[in-house]
Amino acid sequence: MASSSSYKKYEIRKRNPNPKSAALLVIDLQNYFSSMANPILRNALATIDLCRRASVPVFFTRHLHKSPSDFGMLEEWWNGDLIIDGTPDADLIPEIRLRVSGPENEIVEKNTYSAFAGTRLQERLTEMGIEEVIVIGAMTNLCCETTAREAFVRGFRVFFSTDATATANRELHEATLMNLAYGFAYLVDCDGLTKSLITN
Repeated sequence: MASSSSYKKYEIRKRNPNPKSAALLVIDLQNYFSSMANPILRNALATIDLCRRASVPVFFTRHLHKSPSDFGMLEEWWNGDLIIDGTPDADLIPEIRLRVSGPENEIVEKNTYSAFAGTRLQERLTEMGIEEVIVIGAMTNLCCETTAREAFVRGFRVFFSTDATATANRELHEATLMNLAYGFAYLVDCDGLTKSLITN
């Protein structure tokens, strides 16, 4: 979903993730977001499979609401268009759901943009000795970006995918890539991850 023109000038820091201390965060690849996620689904699945082969732990997040008490500002901002627990929209995209099996995969349920807010994600990462996170999923400029920024300020080294994240349009996608490359994250893509994780 990214072109090289807008963010490359900010991508002055280069680094590869360390598979021994990294975890993959697969953000909100749910049916609600399937239309925007479809173009990057192949890269997302490849990244998940790559991390598994490299013994990198994988965390899947699901954005959902269980009652009006957890709607927060999202109800006002999105005019009540929320993902309600128990509806098909809240389920993971079928191709993603097939990869969520076994005790090595963890699902983090959240009700706001950040995968850290009100969850045990940081505790789980710390317990596992994780120092780095790789972020893929939807939406680039909302839950993916907020999670990446929060991971950074919590002391995690952040790697953010340019071609396995998706949002409503290219302008918003590239704005996130510019901001994160400038101040928060190393940008990566599927090909680069393949080289760094398999050869590391």
